[in-house]
Amino acid sequence: QVQLVESGGGSVQTGGSLRLSCAASGFTYKPYCMGWFRQAPGKEREGIVSIDSSGSISHEGSVKDRFRISKDNVKNTLYLQITNLKPEDTAMYYCAADSSLRPIFPCRATMDNVFPYWGQGTQVTVSS
Repeated sequence: QVQLVESGGGSVQTGGSLRLSCAASGFTYKPYCMGWFRQAPGKEREGIVSIDSSGSISHEGSVKDRFRISKDNVKNTLYLQITNLKPEDTAMYYCAADSSLRPIFPCRATMDNVFPYWGQGTQVTVSS
C-alpha cells in the first residue's frame, strides 16, 4: 500500500524557515514524478515545485527563489526547504507522486496533472 507522509510543518514568524519532509513507502517501483502543492484557506490547491527521477526540477508560479525541492533516494524521502517565510505562505502543504505505470511527463506540479498518490498534508502557519 502506497503511503506518503508529510511532516515538518509548524508555526513560524515571518522570515523564518522550515524544511518539510515527505516519506514515501509501498511503491513497487519508484515514482517518476513527485511534487509539492499547497492549499490556503478558501483557495484552490496550487502546485509549487516538482522533481523527476533524474533530478530535473520545475517550479510553478513566482515562488522559486524561496522554495527548494530535494530528495533522498536512499531514505525514499522528498523535501521542501522554504526560506524567508511570509504570512501568505500559510497553507496546508501536500506532497504527491505519480505511478511508474503512468508517469507524468513532463513532470510538473500542476493540478492539470493527475497525481494518484497524495499525503495527508502538513500545516504551515506564518505569523507577522
